[in-house]
Amino acid sequence: MKYDVYGVGNALVDIQTQVTDALLSAIQFDKGIMTLVGDEQQTSVLQKLSDLPQHLCAGGSAANTVVGVSDFGGKAAFCGKVAADARGEFFLADMRNVGVNMSVPAASIGPTGTCAVLITPDAQRTMLTNLGVSSTLTPDDVQEDEIRNAQYVYIEGYLLTGGTTKDAAYRAMELAQKHQVKIAFTASDPFLVNMIRDEIWQLIEGPVDLFFCNELEAKSLTGKDDIIECAHLIHQHADNVALTLGAQGSLIMHEGQAIAIEGASVTALDTTGAGDMYAGGLLYGVTNGMTWKQAGHLASQAAARVVTQLGARMARKFTRAEIDTFRDA
Repeated sequence: MKYDVYGVGNALVDIQTQVTDALLSAIQFDKGIMTLVGDEQQTSVLQKLSDLPQHLCAGGSAANTVVGVSDFGGKAAFCGKVAADARGEFFLADMRNVGVNMSVPAASIGPTGTCAVLITPDAQRTMLTNLGVSSTLTPDDVQEDEIRNAQYVYIEGYLLTGGTTKDAAYRAMELAQKHQVKIAFTASDPFLVNMIRDEIWQLIEGPVDLFFCNELEAKSLTGKDDIIECAHLIHQHADNVALTLGAQGSLIMHEGQAIAIEGASVTALDTTGAGDMYAGGLLYGVTNGMTWKQAGHLASQAAARVVTQLGARMARKFTRAEIDTFRDA
């Protein structure tokens, strides 16, 4: 296979900044969640942050995950839309620099999307997302030849909130089914589950082979309070379920069995991208010869490593020797 994972999602330049609670209050956005903002709002926020140290990287949920796959030594491609501007050029160069193939034509009009990630001292991140031209991704941007040569197509749930982006997501799943490529889907956010619960259930009951969610998303989806009950209910419809539990680890459902994966004891500095990196670790593992349990342990450790630093990528990647230790577990 040419690729382990072909990801489809919003292409956003992440602009990560540590802020005080006072500054966050002054900006007047709800703490700890993602809020969609317009061009003018985003420009205003970024101006307020301009004197603070910033870290930029190519981001977006699915983009973070396929970067994770590549960081472990896997082969990945990404389908997302950027503009023919400086941030778009940065995004493309950054993705290609870490080994992720991206060949979607740039948009000629509009700005590249951005996500201002505001990190408070309690390690919570408040995300202000301006989708820019990422919201113009269309089915024509989805590359059949790339999907044909992938083991998994990974779909970011956020795409289902748009018109053409939703069509692109369904086109990717259609092509995956045509070529017998497995489909992984992430719920992305509790607000999304609340908004399109029935549609997510249809995907779980239909083409999705591997469903990623966190505790809040699982409870919202199922209406259950017991997390074990949530996992079993979802697993009745999805072949594989990866349910993350923060510092408590995760629960993987595979072939009717519940696989408990312990968390790692670390001090969190920034929780940005923890779920995305978990997905990257798990997808790398199951496409590169690991058992689901082994892949789950790798994913858990990767998520724990990424929260100890700023940003959604691992500052210190796993060595080949470290990865091989999970194969022996």
